[in-house]
Amino acid sequence: MADNGDNRALSNLEYDLLTALQNKAEAVKAYETYIQDAQQMQSQPCVELFQKLRQADIDQAQEIRQHLQEVMQKGKM
Repeated sequence: MADNGDNRALSNLEYDLLTALQNKAEAVKAYETYIQDAQQMQSQPCVELFQKLRQADIDQAQEIRQHLQEVMQKGKM
């Protein structure tokens, strides 16, 4: 992503964390649709599975965000 000089806007690690966070955010949004679809099909086991997966991605996104904040403040973990 960035060169090795000091003129970069983001470090590779910051970029990687931002990308991972974006992917989790997109997954959370997609799971909302999947949950609705499962509800329309009256498939409670699938609703519960998608809710579980959505919550796992929310938890992981929060962890990524914490790491990103620390890296952006300190330059590393």
